[in-house]
Amino acid sequence: MKVLLAALRQTHRAAVRSSVAGGGLAPLREEALVVGSSRELVRTLGPRAEVRTGFITEEEEGALLRELEPGLKKKRYEWDHWDDAIHGYRETERVSWGSACEEVMSRVRSTAFPEGSPLLGPVHILDLDKTGYIKPHIDSVKVGFLFGHIYDILSTPSGNIPLRALTSVLLKFCGSTIAGLSLLSDSIMRLVKEDSTDEWMDLLLPRRSLYILRDQARYDFTHQILKDEESVFNGRKVPRLRRISIICRNLPG
Repeated sequence: MKVLLAALRQTHRAAVRSSVAGGGLAPLREEALVVGSSRELVRTLGPRAEVRTGFITEEEEGALLRELEPGLKKKRYEWDHWDDAIHGYRETERVSWGSACEEVMSRVRSTAFPEGSPLLGPVHILDLDKTGYIKPHIDSVKVGFLFGHIYDILSTPSGNIPLRALTSVLLKFCGSTIAGLSLLSDSIMRLVKEDSTDEWMDLLLPRRSLYILRDQARYDFTHQILKDEESVFNGRKVPRLRRISIICRNLPG
């Protein structure tokens, strides 16, 4: 492991790289998949920010896209988000899958989450336009919204929302792990420590890879997907095309 001069941003210091086992898309497969602001950060945070290249095959990616595209095509890309975290996106949720895709999702669950760990609701599907991006943010790990339950409450004949019922809807806690499949494009995920922005780590997410964020990587670091014009990894341009991510989260153990 050695110190690299990373041409990512002028504000970034010398970067340290860490190799992750597995093949990726040429010509990037021989490159490190993780670079960071220090050797110590990569050593301590690296095991909690994992990238598995070639997690699905081209055929499996095609099967997933065939299931997802019909629903996504009915939606328009949006350019603002309720918490201003995402621009140029459309999203949906998926409760059930065909047999080929269910086998893939089962593999994601067994790889990313402890055995028997309950997952949070439907699988989240996020479709980023080529010009879209995800701004630095930390996912809400304390509050989640059960939209179906909210609908039931709002549909009560009285039209009133009982405080106790609303509280039970809002106080749904998320767990320690998030995992995402990357379809259609390579991309760069940047993690920056919330209270110390000179501590950072970039993950190269090749097409058809699986990323897994756990514990401190999820709680203490913002994460973002870089814009195409900013998509440079270890001094090398990584073109950002349209990207679909399939995201799973767990509930507290």
